[in-house]
Amino acid sequence: MAEHDDILSDAERKALAGVSAPVAAAQKPVVLIVDDNPVNRQALSLYLKSHGIECMQADGVKEAEFKLHYEPRIALIITDLRMKPRDGRVLINKVRASEKAALSIIVVSGDTDVKEAVDVMHLGVVDFLLKPVDLGKLLGLVKKELKIE
Repeated sequence: MAEHDDILSDAERKALAGVSAPVAAAQKPVVLIVDDNPVNRQALSLYLKSHGIECMQADGVKEAEFKLHYEPRIALIITDLRMKPRDGRVLINKVRASEKAALSIIVVSGDTDVKEAVDVMHLGVVDFLLKPVDLGKLLGLVKKELKIE
């Protein structure tokens, strides 16, 4: 008798794997809110969460990069443009140069001019919203990007 006789054939194993494997729950997409102002970050997060949208927060580019690396459910970034020590353009450029280049990004800023807004739009962002943010418009954009009705 062979040392390791297989009880099941490959076909039987395959059939049983399909029956006995648990069905993975659909993972809910996450919005990453990046702003060095904790009040702005928290307000956007609470607003979106009140509409059933899961959020994570990052206080700047470095923390955002870390979360993007370790959280595969991030489907959308909402980022401020003016942050210290690195601004939102740095984050956008890093995302566009990474394996997550197709990630949807919405920019919010309280201090900008038309040229800067156009330059940022050329980086492939979904939209550029001025602060104070029109929350209804932001919610509509988020739902559209996440394909939520």
